[in-house]
Amino acid sequence: MKLKILSGSDVRQVITIRQAIAAVKEAYIQLSTGKAEIPLRTSVPVQHREGMTLFMPAYLANSDALGAKIVSIFPKNMKRNLPTIHSVVVIVDAVTGQPVAIMDGTYLTALRTGAASGVATELLARTEACVAAVIGAGAQARTQLEAVCTVRAIKKAWVYDCVPEAAAAYVREMKARGNHIPADIFMAKSPAQAVCEADIICTATTSSRPVFNDRDLKPGVHINGIGSYTPEMQEIPSQTVVRSKVVVDSLSACLAEAGDLILPLKEGLITEAHVHGEIGKIASGQIPGRESEDEITFFKSVGLAVQDISVAELIRHRAEELGLGIEVEI
Repeated sequence: MKLKILSGSDVRQVITIRQAIAAVKEAYIQLSTGKAEIPLRTSVPVQHREGMTLFMPAYLANSDALGAKIVSIFPKNMKRNLPTIHSVVVIVDAVTGQPVAIMDGTYLTALRTGAASGVATELLARTEACVAAVIGAGAQARTQLEAVCTVRAIKKAWVYDCVPEAAAAYVREMKARGNHIPADIFMAKSPAQAVCEADIICTATTSSRPVFNDRDLKPGVHINGIGSYTPEMQEIPSQTVVRSKVVVDSLSACLAEAGDLILPLKEGLITEAHVHGEIGKIASGQIPGRESEDEITFFKSVGLAVQDISVAELIRHRAEELGLGIEVEI
């Protein structure tokens, strides 16, 4: 049996953020129209290391894409000068069940997470939105800004991180990227400074408490909350959730895993009916997206395997076209 192995370098070469946004949008549509199988991910805590490993399978019927991602999140790796997130994705032939490819999933995870915010921003942010704010300056934060700048004409961006050195490094790196990234990127001294004039906010942290104050938001802002992924974690203030149009990647997954929704539910501030719907239903035209200029929209994503497998399948085909990767027999 032959297996294609794709490195992180291979993955970066074969796909753009715009292509990833298109793939994730299609995956969301398949999920919300009953064309995808996606069990709730299995989480294995490694408590004495303060880490966690997740196992995430998916099958997309329309795309005939089948596979699974294994991703580890170990926040203490920062002290070891290692990435917080490590990941691999395995692609399985949906006709024969034979594994056909394995690829680095670390950049892929950041890419598909950015692409998710790209889809939500395209569908929910005001058309004329031009100022972005990113809370958190890790690997996920980079593709967040890149995706937002792909779907909206961003003229100015702010970044805030509780580690100023990380925010400064982020500003230097993102300015050097060019392309759709604006030259006007600034390091904020506080979350309030970052969000007060923002039309679009992306939160990409592992915080267990809100990362900005509700009172600092301007009318009509769109928020992408992608950092929290457990019932105890919360990036978005409950007051913001209460007054937002809430859109999710998966209703069942978010009600099981997203502290940003679970905590205000427990407080009695909202009910499950407060969730407007899934982003795939907006993308497929089943429900409306933004309905007024002043409404606050909040997209909550806990990350779904359909995102990973749709993007990974595209990467696999593009790599074959370009002759990238190593083929081994197992």
